[in-house]
Amino acid sequence: MALKHHKYVYVLRSDGWYVKVRVLKSRSESDPSRYIVVGPKVKEPPLRADIIREESLPESVRKKLYEV
Repeated sequence: MALKHHKYVYVLRSDGWYVKVRVLKSRSESDPSRYIVVGPKVKEPPLRADIIREESLPESVRKKLYEV
């Protein structure tokens, strides 16, 4: 299951923290504007959340993950 109709996912950072990210379905997967970092960093994501790894995101989005 996912959060809010697959609009949000949690991204696992290399330091072990998770960050909530909004995914815009109308944009291509390689487009960095598809991902919007919205949430605070957390140690434990919700049980039903989709979790993706940091490596699957474009480089510009990865930098934004560590600004939270």
